[in-house]
Amino acid sequence: MKKTAILVNTARGPVIDGPALYRALKEVVIAGAGLDVFPVEPPPAGEPLLELDNIVVSPHMGAVSEDAMMRMATAAARGVIAVLQGQRPEHIGNPEIYQE
Repeated sequence: MKKTAILVNTARGPVIDGPALYRALKEVVIAGAGLDVFPVEPPPAGEPLLELDNIVVSPHMGAVSEDAMMRMATAAARGVIAVLQGQRPEHIGNPEIYQE
């Protein structure tokens, strides 16, 4: 990465090697980072990344809004109704249980 690069992760904490990111930021191999996620949530006390000046962090709360909660509740209710009606629900965490 270029020295001017800013790494942003809002996906999943484990997609980034935390110690490697810390070294890259500490040694200014890259300019900075923005994180919404950590390998362990919440980050433990003493997390070294939080002590750096070239990082911005935000709480991982993308689904904590009235709109998101309503959509999740509606999707869950529709899934339950589909199962009770003998239908396949739209969102399935383990689709292998259904025989095509």
